[in-house]
Amino acid sequence: MTESPRIAFYGDDFTGSTDALEVLAFAGLRCALFLNAPTPETIKEFAGLDAIGIAGDSRSMSPSEMDETLPSVFKSLADLKVAIVHYKVCSTFDSSASIGSIGRVMEIARRIFGPAYIPIVAGTPALARYCLFGNLFARSGTDGRTYRIDRHPIMSMHPVTPLDESDLGKFLGRQTDLSIENFVAPNFEGDRNGMDEQLEALTRGRPDAVLFDGLTHAHMTEVGRLLDAHAHRLGTAFVVGSSGVEYALTQWWRELGTRNPSPLKFESFAGVDHVLAVSGSASSLSAQQIDTALAAGFVGVAVDACALVDDERWEDASSRLVADVLGQLEQGKSVILHTARGPADPRIEAMMAFIVSRGNSREEAKHSGRRLLGIRLGLIVNAILLAAPLERLVLSGGDTASQITRVLAPDALEIEARLAPGAPLCRFLSNQPHLSGLQIALKGGQMGDASYFVKALQGNV
Repeated sequence: MTESPRIAFYGDDFTGSTDALEVLAFAGLRCALFLNAPTPETIKEFAGLDAIGIAGDSRSMSPSEMDETLPSVFKSLADLKVAIVHYKVCSTFDSSASIGSIGRVMEIARRIFGPAYIPIVAGTPALARYCLFGNLFARSGTDGRTYRIDRHPIMSMHPVTPLDESDLGKFLGRQTDLSIENFVAPNFEGDRNGMDEQLEALTRGRPDAVLFDGLTHAHMTEVGRLLDAHAHRLGTAFVVGSSGVEYALTQWWRELGTRNPSPLKFESFAGVDHVLAVSGSASSLSAQQIDTALAAGFVGVAVDACALVDDERWEDASSRLVADVLGQLEQGKSVILHTARGPADPRIEAMMAFIVSRGNSREEAKHSGRRLLGIRLGLIVNAILLAAPLERLVLSGGDTASQITRVLAPDALEIEARLAPGAPLCRFLSNQPHLSGLQIALKGGQMGDASYFVKALQGNV
């Protein structure tokens, strides 16, 4: 690594991890994304890194699973002695008290990083995510309008973690008893001495966390300055937030003259003959993206999610899917496997009902069913890649992309090119021949425009 690495992050899912990786790479930092905490030997193999990321899947974990998994990860990140350790969450703060609890994450982190307040960064204007007086707003990819998050047509209806409260202090307060104060947007209107005084006054009462508003590019630069100063005081600061953390810090570092824009090589990428896309998202935007891909000549293959989570049927169902996809790829067709086409797709409820019929609660069905579905989709994708190596793979849906990538198990990922904000094209680093050099795009259900899959196929050269 360089003499003074700037940042290390843990992403709560793989799509969010590549979002953070994208921001850092485009800001001129050399960074790599690992599936597990890198060992000193691994770090030596990747000499010259400015930043390290770990792609996790804690967004699909229960609090007890977090208690088992995250302490050792946070300890390994603390041992890197970087200025900022960032727990990267989705820009829409997908979480609940029972799944992906951000509150539990902060409780665990305080035991590792100490009692200093934890900055929470929710605004990501570059992705049309805004935080005002602690309330989160987000643009919808379906109609281009910006909604308060509890009225968002996609996130308010999320099948696992619906966002039914826009006040993030209250929302996270359901997940933890930690005290959360809000550094509000009007505080950014004064000079920097005034901002510092406002923050000092706010933290005099020793809150456990401070949530920073963010509406504009200028706001985020100031957030970056305040985060940088906080880290200098502590040595290492633990921060929770979206890729707004990376935008804020790199904007501030650029103002200081310590970072340059990314090389032009990220701005274009060539098309390929065909791609395999897998969508495990039930969002209405994902449905639009599937429709657009089919209209452009992709072959759609509907996945019976219920069959894949059934221990008695899944092997036969997966064999049929692998054979079907391979047959289409051999004809030069691009293929999109999908588990749902919109939130009303009956396959969603059929899978839930099946898992509940086996003696599980609906909450357990949400948690275990989606994870098992993602793992088995990962086994299907791996079988396809072994039989017919591809140049490019596209995964849609945060939980789906995380589980599939974990099954594939590359050594690391690096940024290849810009595809859509928050959902870049990456490249696998792996000693497995069918994975080495594979280009992969991972996106959450609310990322990209309607033509995302088509752009992934055609490139932008």
